[in-house]
Amino acid sequence: MKIVLAQQNYHIGNFEANTQKIIQAIRKAKSDGVELIIFSELCVCGYPPRDFLEFNDFIEQSMASVAKVAQEADTIGVLIGAPSRNPKAEGKDLFNSAYFLYQKEIKHVVHKSLLPTYDIFDEYRYFEPASTWEVIHFKGKKLAVTICEDIWDICDNPLYKINPMDELMKQSPDIMINLSASPFDYIHAEARKNMIALNVAKYGLPMLYCNTVGAQTEIVFDGGSIVMDAVQNIITELPYFEEAEQSLDWLDDGQIVVGGQQPKMYQSSAILGQSFNANFATDNIYAAIILGIRDYFYKMNFSKAIVASSGGIDSAVVLALACAALGAENVRALLMPSQFSTNHSVSDAEKLSQNLNNPYDIISIKNVFEAYGQSLDSVFSGLAFSVAEENLQSRIRGAMVMALSNKFGSILLNTSNKSELSTGYGTLYGDMAGGLGVLGDLYKMQVYALARYINCKQEIIPQNIIDKAPSAELRPGQKDSDSLPDYIVLDAVLYQYIEQRKSPKELIAMGFDAALVSRILKLVNTNEYKRNQFCPIIRVSPKAFGVGRRMPIVGKYLS
Repeated sequence: MKIVLAQQNYHIGNFEANTQKIIQAIRKAKSDGVELIIFSELCVCGYPPRDFLEFNDFIEQSMASVAKVAQEADTIGVLIGAPSRNPKAEGKDLFNSAYFLYQKEIKHVVHKSLLPTYDIFDEYRYFEPASTWEVIHFKGKKLAVTICEDIWDICDNPLYKINPMDELMKQSPDIMINLSASPFDYIHAEARKNMIALNVAKYGLPMLYCNTVGAQTEIVFDGGSIVMDAVQNIITELPYFEEAEQSLDWLDDGQIVVGGQQPKMYQSSAILGQSFNANFATDNIYAAIILGIRDYFYKMNFSKAIVASSGGIDSAVVLALACAALGAENVRALLMPSQFSTNHSVSDAEKLSQNLNNPYDIISIKNVFEAYGQSLDSVFSGLAFSVAEENLQSRIRGAMVMALSNKFGSILLNTSNKSELSTGYGTLYGDMAGGLGVLGDLYKMQVYALARYINCKQEIIPQNIIDKAPSAELRPGQKDSDSLPDYIVLDAVLYQYIEQRKSPKELIAMGFDAALVSRILKLVNTNEYKRNQFCPIIRVSPKAFGVGRRMPIVGKYLS
């Protein structure tokens, strides 16, 4: 049987575009003599549709799209993902389903059994889990079709009470097929391959795993679809962070062959362990952020970006990433020096834009800041220069860059990193403004690693930006280290607390100073109100701020 995996990039709610993309792949597959083509989870409507699922019209459009695709499934079997209605009054009104289409009909509908409700996932909010399991009979073969999470609960501490593959094995299937929307984080690709290998080892069947690709606001899907045979050979692995199609031959003796590719035995690779490693998976992080920026702009019908360029490491990395994602001609830099800015900050920022060949403007905020000071003098008189004046500069810059954003129709890319967002080291309505957080899921030391990666072939980011001590330059001689612990220590503590969920006692037992731990954790927990007002952040870690980390704003724990 000739089979194709179609790893595609969908647009949530764009039924016309999604359906046309699916149909084009089907038509090409039919012209190539393919008998079965496999798409990804909820490909018809895009994943995750979230509360769109609560609109009857959304479901009606999805079902109409399924019917339209079915008309293309005449001589070819098609597996697509879409929501389906629950005919029973009991339970949720919808299922997360895989439709098997053939001979222009819906031949079978498989419902997802395991509905993740953790981290970024909230599927039980919308869907009813499957309660029956049947293999799909097609051309003399029995297909065990599952959907994403259905194959992930294969561990010593299962999250669910039912394992759908255990149920399907009672019907002696010939192959496992999984339609997936598995998001990227910098440890997930290896965990995904390990999970596939565990299923293959347990059930002794080959697996065809089709994952989606593309970014949906903050969530990036990296593709990397896999075909693994019954003895854990990786027959083929599709590219990461790009659309791709792969044909294969499933032979009568059970062997799977991909032309021109030799099988390779799966071997587990190292993943990020308990200790923080700022240099881990920088290449994949770079690719994920590029895709995140590009898809956000394309799917929102934006074309131009603006970045507040300070001559510091964060804005430099954001500017370089934006130019790579959107083209340098579409990214404008705005330099806004004050009386506290150093000469090298301006010259470094200018040199960066010259290296990138992107347009830039220099607008001093000195006079504006002084005018604010004169206006506030009647109430500030006699009071020492403080954080109020520091934050005022940041808010003036925010107003300036948003003025250009409005005037020229560009989207402001925020430059705050995860270390700053964790500790509240940022100004609401100032440097925390923006339409998309580019570095908000990267700790400061990871930002430096990304800068070095960007410079690996040639110096794009001036070396002085990488070498100099980080500073907000809101008062004379200011350094980040005046307000925060050194980033190399801060990031290590933050990683253990946020990603690994370590308690204060555990952190102290790891060798961190008790007073430092208390200080850092208090900063994290008392600044939730700031993060709650922040823009969407491109997710690259296993525990990102935003939908994946839901904390109360008003709380006493560790604060």
